[in-house]
Amino acid sequence: MASRPVTDPFALEPGGTNAIGRMLAVLGDEWSLLIIRESLLGATKYSDFSRLPISHAVLTARLRSLVRDGLLVQQVYQQQPLRAGYLPSAECRRLWTVLLSIWHWERTWVDRADELPLMRHRDCGEEFAPMLCCAQCQAPTEALDIDARWGPSGGWARSVPRATTRRRLRSDDQPGMFPQTMAVFGNRWSAAILGAAFLGTRRFNDFQSRLSAPAPLIAERLKVFCDIGILQAAAHPKRSDWSEYHLTPKGLAFYPVVATAIGWAHTTYHGDEGPALVQTHRRCGAEFSPLLVCDQCRKPLTGTAVEIVPPRGEAVARRG
Repeated sequence: MASRPVTDPFALEPGGTNAIGRMLAVLGDEWSLLIIRESLLGATKYSDFSRLPISHAVLTARLRSLVRDGLLVQQVYQQQPLRAGYLPSAECRRLWTVLLSIWHWERTWVDRADELPLMRHRDCGEEFAPMLCCAQCQAPTEALDIDARWGPSGGWARSVPRATTRRRLRSDDQPGMFPQTMAVFGNRWSAAILGAAFLGTRRFNDFQSRLSAPAPLIAERLKVFCDIGILQAAAHPKRSDWSEYHLTPKGLAFYPVVATAIGWAHTTYHGDEGPALVQTHRRCGAEFSPLLVCDQCRKPLTGTAVEIVPPRGEAVARRG
C-alpha cells in the first residue's frame, strides 16, 4: 500500500519560508531535480535511479527527502524480501511543465541540442516546441511582458531557501541531459540570483544585500552566469567603477522555466498569507498564470499528450 506523510508537506508556516523558497529548496538541488526527471520518465525502482552518476549514500538520502517532501510516494512491490519502489505524487507529476520548459531551453540555447530527443504532440501529431502563454488571454508571453512585485508572503529573506549542506556538482561531473540548467537552476543560490535578476537587480552589492549571501559566493555565481551567456557584465551608465549585470537574450529565454516553476510553487504550497510573488501580464492586465501550448496547433499541452521521440526507435510516452 502507498504511504503518505502524516503531516502536510505542502503547508506553509506563517512568517516562514514562502512558496518560492520551498520550491527552490527542492528544485535548487542538482540530484533532486535529476531524480524527479527520472521519476517522470518512468523510473520507479532504486535500481532505475542508481543509473545516475550519484553515490548510493547520496541517492538514498535524496529519495528519503523527496518522500518526506511529498514528491515521491513509497510503494511496496515485493514482500519477500521486502522491496519498495518510488512513485511520483500528483504534485510531482505537475512538474512536467518545468521539465518540458527546461528541455526546450536546452535544445534552443545549448550547443549539444542534437543529443536531446524531440517531442511530439499527440493531439496534432507534430513535433513541437512549448510556447509560454498567459492563461487568461492566451497570448504568447515573454519575460519583458510581465510586471512583478512581491505578494503578501513575499520578500527576499523569505524567498531564499534555508541553508542546507548539499553536495555540489564538480566541473567533471555529468549531470545528465541538462548541464546548463543545472548550473542555472540546480543550485539554490544560482536560482535565487537569477530570480533577483528577473526582478531588476543589476549591481553586485544589490545581489549580495538582497539575498544576504556571502560576497565570494555571489561573485562565483555571477561569473558562471556570464561564462555560459545568461548574464552580461556592463559598465554602470553613471559610475565607471561599478559593473552591472544584465540578462542576455539567452537569459531572458529562461523565463518559461522560471514562470512554470513559480506557477507550480503557488499551486502546490498553501498557506493563509497569500502568494509570494504577484505577476501581471501587461497586455491584458490580469494576474499572470503560465500556460504551455503547442507551437504547431496552439492547443494547451498536457503531460499525457506529450511523447518523447528518441533519436532511435519508437516514441516513448512521458508520464505526466
